Amino acid sequence: MRFEELDLSDNVLDALYDMRFEECTPVQEKCIPEILSGRDVLGVAQTGTGKTAAYLLPILSKLDDGGYPDNAVNCVIMSPTRELAQQIDQAMQGFAYYTPDVSSVAVYGGNDGNRYDQELKSMKSGVDVVIATPGRLISHISLGNVDLSKVSFFVLDEADRMLDMGFSDDIMKIASQLPKTCQTIMFSATMPKDIEKLAQSLLKDPVEVKLAVSKPAEKIQQSAYICYETQKLKIIEDIFKAGDLKRVIIFSGSKQKVKHINQALTRLHINSGEMHSDLDQAERDDMMFKFKSGQIDVLVATDILARGIDIDDIAMVINYDVPHDAEDYVHRIGRTARADRDGVAITLVNEDDMYAFHQIEKFLDKDIKKNPLPEGCGEGPEYTISKRDGKTSAKSRRRKDRDHTAHKDTKRANRNAQNQQGAQGVQGDGRRNNRRQRGNRNNAEVQTNEQNPMTDSRADNEQTLNKGNRNNRNTDSRNADSRNDNSRNGNERNNETRNGGNRGGEERQAQERKRNNRRQRGQKDEGRNPQNGNAQDYRKKGAQGNRPKSKKRPQQQPATQSAPTQSKGIGSVLRHPLKWLRSLGRKK
Repeated sequence: MRFEELDLSDNVLDALYDMRFEECTPVQEKCIPEILSGRDVLGVAQTGTGKTAAYLLPILSKLDDGGYPDNAVNCVIMSPTRELAQQIDQAMQGFAYYTPDVSSVAVYGGNDGNRYDQELKSMKSGVDVVIATPGRLISHISLGNVDLSKVSFFVLDEADRMLDMGFSDDIMKIASQLPKTCQTIMFSATMPKDIEKLAQSLLKDPVEVKLAVSKPAEKIQQSAYICYETQKLKIIEDIFKAGDLKRVIIFSGSKQKVKHINQALTRLHINSGEMHSDLDQAERDDMMFKFKSGQIDVLVATDILARGIDIDDIAMVINYDVPHDAEDYVHRIGRTARADRDGVAITLVNEDDMYAFHQIEKFLDKDIKKNPLPEGCGEGPEYTISKRDGKTSAKSRRRKDRDHTAHKDTKRANRNAQNQQGAQGVQGDGRRNNRRQRGNRNNAEVQTNEQNPMTDSRADNEQTLNKGNRNNRNTDSRNADSRNDNSRNGNERNNETRNGGNRGGEERQAQERKRNNRRQRGQKDEGRNPQNGNAQDYRKKGAQGNRPKSKKRPQQQPATQSAPTQSKGIGSVLRHPLKWLRSLGRKK
């Protein structure tokens, strides 16, 4: 059927004539009359069938005929990706070349503030057609930037992709802002149960237009490698080492793998680039321009390029991961062998994707050639077609792996945080234990002093002597005074013990402990600050009553009588108290 036979406006037909559009595609032939009549349409057609023109031409023709409110949004077209939104906007500008009264704007994220201001200005002024991604349109609705109460046409392009990307709630929220009289048009490449439920909730007595999914072009040389996941990069490197390949697209299921593959190709000095959701719109546009203009030879991308991107001269398509259904496989490899050119499609199949790949072979009704693994890769798994228990699609398995990885990362982070808290707690416990041990040691010393005054005195004297020797090695005269004082104090205690018994012993022991404590404090201060005179004065005061008032030192006894004290010193006396007591008795 020719476009002239359809009831389109003259301005739209003039634009089609200038664009050399003459014959309708099957989906256009079936959908355009139904949309012009005002019916809701559910179309099942894959990319490349002309479905974009199938809904743009009748909507544009009806807007051109008039009868719709001015300065209001009359049509909302939803797109899963910003690339497809841009492509729809470009097609809209071409078809509306002779209809200047109909305006359109593409609304999507990932751009700068100037672009956002342009979107806001267009919607505030009442643009006729809004072509938007779900997330960006939800943002404008939440901020009150757009009024959808007068929308007459609501289009969902590639609805299955939007559901796969998690936009189901956003779609329902946007639909709740539309009037009930709005005409709804939905296109999807596949018809899973989720799409059927969505169609039942949004469409009113729709006309279903289903086209058989076309098979890949016969000129595409399809093959596969049955391998383990760890062998895929080695196979990629071997493919590029075998020849000087250009105009190649590598599809992967995750942006982490895209980055990893691009790094591996860069190490091989291959001019490659990457395309994934971490890039903003300006970076995506720049990458696509470089690939289309031949500045880069290999483009590694996620599924965002599998649909809606029109590149004709692709020589090879590599599926690093098996697509989650047969239709997506057809979309991916359909990027090559266009315009009567030859093309190559290679798929890497690991042990978890064998059943999904067999379903693709079953859909295509052919066995895809299995290539042997290159040298150095080792042996691969055996190709089996049995469905594994608990396994669903390849995409679901990859999502499960990502969730499991995220769960492991969360557990690792929590464990590290607990270890850090435990280390801090151990340090705190160690400090508390040290304080507790010091307190117990002091209590034990007090109890020991009360039970054994002789042991307490010897311990105090030994501690005093050790501290004095450690801090005042160069003060011989002061150490000598301390030894003489300790010796005289020891003589007095021993004499009192022998003669006086325990009568008044507790009072004398308390007084003796006070004097020893004062000596210890005085010697400690003296060791810390030798210039401080308080320590010397305190030491002299502590020795009152035990030393003669004369400043002259007492005359030394003959060597025979004082030999034990002079030769052995106070340390020997404290270590052998019995020998020392016997020597005192012999002197008397």
